[in-house]
Amino acid sequence: MDALKLGDKILALLEAVFGFWNSQVALVFSMLGQSPVDFKGGGPWAVVDKLEPVFVAVGSSLVVLFFVVGFCSESVDVREEMRFETILRMLMRLGISEWLVANNVTIMKAFFTSIGNLVNLIGGGTNESLVIDSVQADIIRNLGFGESLILLILATMLSAIIIICGFFMIYTVYFRFLKILIIVPLGPIAYSTVAGNRNISHTALTYSKYFLSVVLEAVTMSLAILLCNSFINAGLPAFTGDYADWTKTLIYLCEMAFTVALTVGSVKGAQNLTSRALGL
Repeated sequence: MDALKLGDKILALLEAVFGFWNSQVALVFSMLGQSPVDFKGGGPWAVVDKLEPVFVAVGSSLVVLFFVVGFCSESVDVREEMRFETILRMLMRLGISEWLVANNVTIMKAFFTSIGNLVNLIGGGTNESLVIDSVQADIIRNLGFGESLILLILATMLSAIIIICGFFMIYTVYFRFLKILIIVPLGPIAYSTVAGNRNISHTALTYSKYFLSVVLEAVTMSLAILLCNSFINAGLPAFTGDYADWTKTLIYLCEMAFTVALTVGSVKGAQNLTSRALGL
């Protein structure tokens, strides 16, 4: 009769899949705590570093253009006289704009390092990994053939969901690095608009907000993964108290699949959530 029991095979399958998920989570944390400068051995950043001087040169030229546009728009404004403080303000904008164009990469690297250290602090301070509840494991191990066959089908579906979600989570993290590497060279062009008037300099503000939302989404991703793993490890909901043991296990596995999908959804929408929460 023991040959008809599939409990051990179900547990082995779940443990293997949960091990895969935990390894993917560990990989995600290691990448989120990594600066884009060091991503993939620094190869992608080397391309950005090579192209940066070209964009800095373009941005420096645009600083002069936007300064002239801003000067003309304010000097012909009949509502404002060209007083000393007005000229001083325009010259300050010119100096700040040129400094941002020349040093934008240095500033961005400081943000990369700070956010990476924060993610490492979040991930290193807890050991929230996905594990099978010991009570549910005993129930699965002692199930009869009929119930264990149903659970085996469900466990196979759960395994497929976890594997797909794991790869999709890695894709989302890779795509975050790609977004950062693409927008970094555009920094000199965006910050050159600071030399212009308020309408023109709004471009620099928009760029800064988007940059911060992309960089800070690593923190949101880390929190989402840790909290969703905590949901699963917290056990069954209170409403399952009146169900049979094998039904509780069915609910437990369904909740796992739902929470894993919720984790990936939270990671996918991390940038939007970060932007809304911080007003970026």
